[in-house]
Amino acid sequence: MNVQFIEQNGQRQYAIVPVADYDVLLEKAEMFDDIQAYDTALAIDEELVPSEIVNRLLAGESKIKVWREYRGMTQTELAANCAISQATIAQIESSKRTGTLAVLKKIANVLQLDLDDLV
Repeated sequence: MNVQFIEQNGQRQYAIVPVADYDVLLEKAEMFDDIQAYDTALAIDEELVPSEIVNRLLAGESKIKVWREYRGMTQTELAANCAISQATIAQIESSKRTGTLAVLKKIANVLQLDLDDLV
């Protein structure tokens, strides 16, 4: 790498490099930033959600149904784990019924979610 330095009072103040070298350095710096961001993301203990699940939620599907299916549970299994009826789960998922706060908390707990993820 060909570098020219500009000095002031005997101290290097600036480095001048050819544009091609600058472009390589810039690319490497960006790659380093990407690696750091990736490592940071891996270090965070959060669940990563597949895009298909996110898309279903954004499309307005029942949050409980989407999460229940993602967790591999049937309505009957979810209901049993929440100590409520399967019919209640079905009605909440189809928006025929609004779950009480207590019921939604049970569902969120069983689905390993924060209550905010369901409301």
